[in-house]
Amino acid sequence: MSFRLPPLNALRVFEAAGRHLSFTRAAEELNVTQAAVSHQIKTLETWLRTPLFKRLNRALMLTEPGQRYLPNVRDALETLESATNGVLQAEENNTLTISVLPSFAAKWLVPRLHRFREQRPDIDVRISATDHYIDFNKDDVDLALRFGDGVWPSWNVERLMTQDFFPVCSPRLANEGPHPLKVPADLKHHTLLHEEAVQSWRMWLMAAGLDDIDSSRGPWFSHALFVIQAACDSQGVALGGTPLVDDDLAAGRLVKPFDLTLPSAWAYYFVCPKPAAARPSIVAFRDWLMVEAERDNAQH
Repeated sequence: MSFRLPPLNALRVFEAAGRHLSFTRAAEELNVTQAAVSHQIKTLETWLRTPLFKRLNRALMLTEPGQRYLPNVRDALETLESATNGVLQAEENNTLTISVLPSFAAKWLVPRLHRFREQRPDIDVRISATDHYIDFNKDDVDLALRFGDGVWPSWNVERLMTQDFFPVCSPRLANEGPHPLKVPADLKHHTLLHEEAVQSWRMWLMAAGLDDIDSSRGPWFSHALFVIQAACDSQGVALGGTPLVDDDLAAGRLVKPFDLTLPSAWAYYFVCPKPAAARPSIVAFRDWLMVEAERDNAQH
């Protein structure tokens, strides 16, 4: 049988653009330029000899043929993806590649990973530490642990744990020297440590009723991992977040000098492609993660 089919990549682009009704959002999802999306749509429309979108001034709409075509294309792509994953699962060698934020890997995941290996010695785990969001269609990654709002409609997403922010410092900095940290106002005598991607000191100081402390002063670091290490080394006071500082607090390397805690609107999430969510090795790792997260949540 000879199949008369348009280019597969053009169909993928059409499905994303039709789902979002936006070339820009489709380009972001597929990690290509808007011009590339427009080119693929034009290729498909030329192949079909019919327009699929109405391009308005501030909106994008599907034409009647486009509306009929979109659900069929989506079903076909999902069927193809499911069949492909079925072959991959059959050939699975029980190796999991996990994309995770460097700070979360170092301060939470890696210290607990030995317990998963004890439970499932048949599954080899490979940690890929990166700040970049993952494109499961291109990157050789099975699942990801990410910090965000949890709105990733293309993937299977499950919340792992929330995060709270509060000042932390070394016991020596908190209790010794000319200005021990007894009340939040004592922070004016201390160096504030900052993570570049998080500007929460201003919010915490406002919540504490302190408007006479410059929330931007002090050194800035690219990762929370460096901020926490600087705090452990008595270089200043960090705005730590659970679960990244939990082990250092438990070990006495850090202390929490004040009770005031701010909840974050974001959380840590387990993320994987929807068709891969039922893979036995991914299910095993996901279940272990949830048990570990629940144990930590119960301690807060």
